[in-house]
Amino acid sequence: MDQHKYNHVHHPMSGIILAGGKNSRMGTNKAFLEICGTRLMDRILQIYRQLFPEIIIVTNDPVSYLEFSDASVVTDIYKGKGPLGGIYTGLFYAKYHYAFACPCDMPSLSRDFIACMMGLAGHHDVVVPEVPGGYQALHAIYSRSCLPSIKRLLLMDKLKVTGFYRDMRVLAIKDEQIRPFDPDGLLFQNLNTPEDVKKING
Repeated sequence: MDQHKYNHVHHPMSGIILAGGKNSRMGTNKAFLEICGTRLMDRILQIYRQLFPEIIIVTNDPVSYLEFSDASVVTDIYKGKGPLGGIYTGLFYAKYHYAFACPCDMPSLSRDFIACMMGLAGHHDVVVPEVPGGYQALHAIYSRSCLPSIKRLLLMDKLKVTGFYRDMRVLAIKDEQIRPFDPDGLLFQNLNTPEDVKKING
């Protein structure tokens, strides 16, 4: 692995992709949707490979991801616990203390914004963008120190992703820090329906 790429980052980090599985609203696996001719998964991996020496794909359909030989493909430790369970699983397997996590259906990820977040991790357990609608908990950096708190919530079936934040040192990245990286306001957009895909493919 070519290490010099990661020098701008204070801590090497793992990159977690939450890939879920078959999606009911989309009728297909979102990771393999094509946006402007490139599959979502390939777009995300292109960014992750520039930032993270380790990439972990969390999915309940591991066979679909065997082609991504430079990533570790893992399945949920606690089944059926949604994105919080996926974050837990990715962090559990991460070999670095910090990991950035996002789902496989974010077409507008910004490599530079993720790198900016990585530079802020320092003494925090969570680094998360906070927009007027609340925390973007599925576009955030988590430390492995979060594992015990997340596990406790999973076992109680409390699956709200931000539920463990109150136990942790959280750095919220505010709107004015986000805006330079997100002039169109699309940075955290998810693709949930076939209409979303049509719209973005124009």
